[in-house]
Amino acid sequence: MNNIQITDDYRRKVLHAILENRQRFDGSDTDFARKIGVNNAVFSTLKKGEIEGKLKAEKWLAIGKALGVHLGGREWKVVKTEVFNKIEEDVNYCQTHSRSMVFVDDCAIGKTFAAKYLSRSRRNCFYMDGSQCKRKVSFIRAMAQTLGLESNGKVAEVKASIKYYLNAYLGGMADKPIIIIDEAGDLDYTAFLELKEMWNATEHRCGWYMIGADGLRRKIENGIEYEKVGYREIFSRFGNNYRSVVPVGKENQQAFYKKLIADVVTANCNDKKVVKNIVRRCLSHNDNRGGLRRAEDLLILLDQKDVEGHENQSAI
Repeated sequence: MNNIQITDDYRRKVLHAILENRQRFDGSDTDFARKIGVNNAVFSTLKKGEIEGKLKAEKWLAIGKALGVHLGGREWKVVKTEVFNKIEEDVNYCQTHSRSMVFVDDCAIGKTFAAKYLSRSRRNCFYMDGSQCKRKVSFIRAMAQTLGLESNGKVAEVKASIKYYLNAYLGGMADKPIIIIDEAGDLDYTAFLELKEMWNATEHRCGWYMIGADGLRRKIENGIEYEKVGYREIFSRFGNNYRSVVPVGKENQQAFYKKLIADVVTANCNDKKVVKNIVRRCLSHNDNRGGLRRAEDLLILLDQKDVEGHENQSAI
């Protein structure tokens, strides 16, 4: 990623997202600077609105990605779908009461979108992507950085800092902390066991919310079936059941996906006449069910056709 060029407009959008995110973070400026991966001196200048020469392009892009900043192209609008509402309801309960749940459901229904949005819009709500920190050490260090803590040093010391911070500092806030772990099925065995230790250390002080698809369900069920240490205990701490939204039965699923896709596409395209066509294409894709990724692909294609001067209907 050498010689990357980014515009001041993009920098300003990222800076706006940084300052907005800072307002929902109850740690110190030093902690927040560490959370976004910059030193405190640089963050101090950013707070003053100074952007020129303060960060490398790669860092601006990394922060922008983490905070959901878009410049040009399609920016996915928030739609309060049944999936979004369910996850928001769960996260609200877990954060308010320092409880834990596991949400397991189909791919491409907006789970990750909802989780990331909530982490950016709620105080002390933290998002982690398990697919990016699959092993024990990387998982612990990623958790520390997500919270704004020092992530280097001995793993035992990093874990002690996480526990102390969640218990003694954030755990005493009006908005208690909650950690959302997306793609939790990607965590390896040793990383997964860390959830039990962290839960035990932060009981009644921090909420936990795991999100995944079939891989997470299989991981837990296989672990319990073969009596692998930790799985039954972890499942018990996370409510002993799987939260989900997609109904059973082909007809019910078809109706669910039809409404889900129609609601999201309607909010995210200018020409409402193409909504039915996109829904139809999604539902005829992948065993008569299509997810939001398919809908997004079709919307991108629609945008491209518009740029090229074709009619909307021919785009899909």
